[in-house]
Amino acid sequence: MHYSFPPDVQELVASQMASGRYTDEDEVLREALRVLYEVDHDAAAIQEAIDDWANGDEGLPLDQAFDEIRTEFRRKPSA
Repeated sequence: MHYSFPPDVQELVASQMASGRYTDEDEVLREALRVLYEVDHDAAAIQEAIDDWANGDEGLPLDQAFDEIRTEFRRKPSA
């Protein structure tokens, strides 16, 4: 499918396609939306943690937090 983008966005899309990583505009848009979703999800989780902390939640000990991060990282497929 062909999209009508403003020139600056078209240049970014074309640059991504020229990198060889994407074959068409659909792939570029799909990846951009996936990343946007992840960023929004991560920002919401961070805000929730800040709100919890502001309401008196002391959080996790640092070593436990790192263990949870490592566990989560191992679950995610590599790009």
